[in-house]
Amino acid sequence: MKTFELDYNLPAELIAQTPIEPRDAARLLVLDRATGALAHRRFRDVAEFLRPGDLLVFNETRVLNARLQAVKIPTGGRVEVLLLKRCDGQTWEALVGGSGVRVGTRMRILPAVESAPVDATAEVVAELERGRRVLRFDRPIDDQLDVLGGVPLPPYIHQSLRDPERYQTIFARVPGSAAAPTAGLHFTPDLMQALREQGVGAAFVDLRVGLDTFRPIEVDEVEQHRIHTERCRVSADTVERIDQARRTGGRIVAVGTTAVRALETAGQAEGRVAPFDGDTGLFITPGYRFRVVDVMITNFHLPRSTLLALVGAFAGLEQVLAAYRAAMVERYRFYSFGDAMLIL
Repeated sequence: MKTFELDYNLPAELIAQTPIEPRDAARLLVLDRATGALAHRRFRDVAEFLRPGDLLVFNETRVLNARLQAVKIPTGGRVEVLLLKRCDGQTWEALVGGSGVRVGTRMRILPAVESAPVDATAEVVAELERGRRVLRFDRPIDDQLDVLGGVPLPPYIHQSLRDPERYQTIFARVPGSAAAPTAGLHFTPDLMQALREQGVGAAFVDLRVGLDTFRPIEVDEVEQHRIHTERCRVSADTVERIDQARRTGGRIVAVGTTAVRALETAGQAEGRVAPFDGDTGLFITPGYRFRVVDVMITNFHLPRSTLLALVGAFAGLEQVLAAYRAAMVERYRFYSFGDAMLIL
């Protein structure tokens, strides 16, 4: 598949800069895969398209306060650090911005909370491709990130976030991601209660979202792109809930591309699912045969992205791009803080 097939032109003013309030007031574009028909609704109306016995599967990952400010020792030169994933108790893979940050560079982390009695230092111990570095801190910092770091908003969001919790889903429980599973941002406690009363179930996976989710495909052939790996866990309890939903005729509704990737990683022959705990490098492109997911809830994705390729594989790329064009005409809001699609 040619990468240019994943291209589309989006007016900059349609990139959502702030979250809508309340969460479930976002717009919802409903796409019927069988007919290509579109419907324009609000997200709170999603219950009208779900049935008793359906199972919503959410990614319960929590975004780390992974954006750190630092100064080099002893020069005082400024450095920005974006933690990507923890390698061990004191070592992290990170994206580092600043000049001359080589192996052996030492830096002092500046607390994000003024007057916080926190002091941490780190040393670059390895250089990786695309600006990545391996940093070894003087001690574990996991429990200090709330005061050391800030929310790592995507690069296309240029406004500060007044409430950092708006970049977390209401299910965010397991810390570890550099970006939010944004399809889940639209759910509220009241909406979840209404869905439960309707007989719609809920289950959870844990996929640690990395920043490579925003990296465009830069090769000419999509299949030549080297997909990023992400830590993924599908528990035995979630597998049992999926099996139970299937036994009673319910559909598996993946909330977000990260939930899709986790479920399909755990997918086996004949639609079965097995517990999984490890790294996933699954790259879903048009032509992929889905084994687990029946319905998808997702936001609108960047052009030339692996996420758009995944959605195109699920619903047909031509139909998806036609839906995107319709959304632009109707002035939907795009990307992380934007509106949503329900793909039936």
